[in-house]
Amino acid sequence: MKINYNGVEQSVFKSALHTHTTNSDGKFSPEEVIGLYQKKGYDVLAFTDHRKTNPVSSYDGKNMTLLSGIELHPAGPRDIRWHILGLGVPENFSGCEPASGQEAVDAVLDSGGVAFAAHPYWCGFTAAEVASLKGISGIEVYNSSCRYIGKEYNMSYWDELLDAGCRYSALAVDDVHRPHDLFRGFTMIIAPDKSPQSLINALRNGDFYASQGPLFTSLNFKGGVISADFTASVAAVCCMRRSSGRCVAVEDNDGPGSGNKEVTHLEFDLGDIHDQYIRIQLRDADGRMAWSNPFYLK
Repeated sequence: MKINYNGVEQSVFKSALHTHTTNSDGKFSPEEVIGLYQKKGYDVLAFTDHRKTNPVSSYDGKNMTLLSGIELHPAGPRDIRWHILGLGVPENFSGCEPASGQEAVDAVLDSGGVAFAAHPYWCGFTAAEVASLKGISGIEVYNSSCRYIGKEYNMSYWDELLDAGCRYSALAVDDVHRPHDLFRGFTMIIAPDKSPQSLINALRNGDFYASQGPLFTSLNFKGGVISADFTASVAAVCCMRRSSGRCVAVEDNDGPGSGNKEVTHLEFDLGDIHDQYIRIQLRDADGRMAWSNPFYLK
């Protein structure tokens, strides 16, 4: 799959970046997880069992790239445990029992990996508490397994953190533990190839987008103009700081037969707007969303 990204045609890889197996509290063995995602056409699969890594180099990835990862759970503020997603850590990662959230992030970074704060809404953290972690690359904007208590989306957290000056990207993940979690959130990584190092570099640099279904075929920000092409969507908006933004399309809720307009292109000349960031948010006719990472205006 290809995407025109800032004027250059690049490869994009469909990725599942938060998975659990029978090596922690998942219902599927590593081999079963590999088979499930391979059959659905994924390119990349990360193993992120709780407090332990997997010997991914010994697994048959069935032409997918397997990433070594981990989910860490040190104590956090107000007696809440952190859920720190570490991607690209070595299989012999030694920081499995960190004493604090910052120690967890530092251990992931020191090992060559990249760290994200998983499902902050589900955990119950404030945006300020998430921002206290120095060195994380971002958060999960969508987590399938959190929908059971209605806390699967984290857009408000993301915008509050961006408004505060945190340059955070955002993943969409399944956080798969059981069959009902599968194939509801994925991350499209834009990279020159699907080697582990290229993928981790792209995650570190924010070269990806998050989705539940809609796909971008172009994402560009040049000369003060943001533009994108994407699969048919009934809502397409540019989200900016506080009450700023731009609506290209939004659902008409006038009832049956109202005929929601579908769009496949967005273009917005910011002119003399000098805000902090702008990101694109889509929703298709089935209610599935997609999120670009922010482009920074300053």
